[in-house]
Amino acid sequence: MQNPGTATPDRSDRFPAQERFAEGAQYIAGSLRKGTSGRTHAVVDPATGEAVHSYELASTADVDEAVAAARAAFPAWAGATPGERSDALHRFAAVLAERAEDFARAESLQCGKPLKLTREFDVPGTIDNTAFFAGAARHLAGQSAGEYSGDHTSYVRREPIGVVGSIAPWNYPLQMAAWKILPAIAAGNTVVLKPAELTPLTSLLFARAATDAGIPDGVVNIVTGTGKEAGEHLVGHPDVAMTSFTGSTAVGRRVAEIATASVKRLHLELGGKAPFVVFDDADLEAAVQGAVAGALINTGQDCTAATRAYVQRPLYEEFVERTAALMETVRLGDPFAPGTDLGPLISHVQRDRVAAVVDRARAYARVVTGGEAPRGELRNGAYYLPTLIADAAQDSEVVQAEIFGPVLVVLPFDSDDEGIRLANDTPYGLAASAWSRDVYRANRATREIKAGCVWVNDHIPIISEMPHGGYQASGFGKDMSAYSFEEYTQIKHVMFDNTAVARKSWHRTVFGDC
Repeated sequence: MQNPGTATPDRSDRFPAQERFAEGAQYIAGSLRKGTSGRTHAVVDPATGEAVHSYELASTADVDEAVAAARAAFPAWAGATPGERSDALHRFAAVLAERAEDFARAESLQCGKPLKLTREFDVPGTIDNTAFFAGAARHLAGQSAGEYSGDHTSYVRREPIGVVGSIAPWNYPLQMAAWKILPAIAAGNTVVLKPAELTPLTSLLFARAATDAGIPDGVVNIVTGTGKEAGEHLVGHPDVAMTSFTGSTAVGRRVAEIATASVKRLHLELGGKAPFVVFDDADLEAAVQGAVAGALINTGQDCTAATRAYVQRPLYEEFVERTAALMETVRLGDPFAPGTDLGPLISHVQRDRVAAVVDRARAYARVVTGGEAPRGELRNGAYYLPTLIADAAQDSEVVQAEIFGPVLVVLPFDSDDEGIRLANDTPYGLAASAWSRDVYRANRATREIKAGCVWVNDHIPIISEMPHGGYQASGFGKDMSAYSFEEYTQIKHVMFDNTAVARKSWHRTVFGDC
């Protein structure tokens, strides 16, 4: 069988931090508590389909309490010096590093990610983000003073906004919590975060670590409830000054509708359909490896994953053949087994949705490899084989729709103009990559491809110092970097009248001698 599963290790020590959630899945004003909706929800291990934790969902009253805690904490936290906030975030990074293994195991368990991915990518990236914003907290700079209007002196202040209501997705729950919480609190805001109901565990661990690092109660709050109840109430709450959302474009439109009704600041990181453009002078071996890694990262559940490979016709058939062969060597298996390359999708519902898209594609395209769930030991999990589809039409579902699974579609192109045109031919614009040995060709692609990030001869790496965010239907606003730090501030113009004479002169000009 293609992609055989790896051996299943002992499951008894997978989640040693589980007892920390016995008190509930809401974190408000520095303590865990149970939700009050009267409804429970289970965290399910997608590798087995077994429930590993059950908790009470948040009600709108819980959201109100969390927002009140954040509002009460705001004046003191906003009034802290940049150095004080920076020191607290440095301590936060140290606590995260001490608890790295707990975070890695909890993230693997609730998401189905291979443990080697959470240990080497998710958790270290989160610690690095925390350290970055610890430094950024000391650079909340305005603009230098200047005389722009006669005898008046002006300068610009950057100030925190207030309570930020954030909603994070299930595909990278730890990193998305960090991307939303860290720049907001570094700038002096307080936060209420709603994680996805499927994956609340690492967000709760993150909030507890913030408290243990000395960040005051109420600065970081977590409410775990449904999007319809807790999420919409948080977005529309009158005491929430800004909404930050990461998720699908369809839900993002609903978030925007609610947020703009009360004229809130809005930050949206939405869907993606990243093109992977391979010109005929590319290093084919590097491109094949990049395509497989870029398409299968996090089992394809990544808004920046390589989903549409456009390959110039002289390389097309060989690229399809070699990419399929490399996909067939990827090892599916238990996320906690050392040899596992690819874990399950987040749920059986998501697996079945991906499978349905691929099954419909058989009517108009060629499924080169994959296209089914594995059998044997992995049959109870939400697994799906790495899948390569070729020869689909540009306007087909697999090319235009976000699949969010381990599926790569490959299409040929002839001229450079055509390749760039096809790359831009979706509503999305989050990320892309261009593969060429010619610096001028690559540079043209980076200029003309409409996306918030364009990699050259690589696909997927991100760093704390550089921004992440999209164009068009992929949303607006930036995560990470100093640009995201500025997202969570508001600008105030301050102007001084330096002389009484100037003031009287201006007064007479406008009102006369009154």
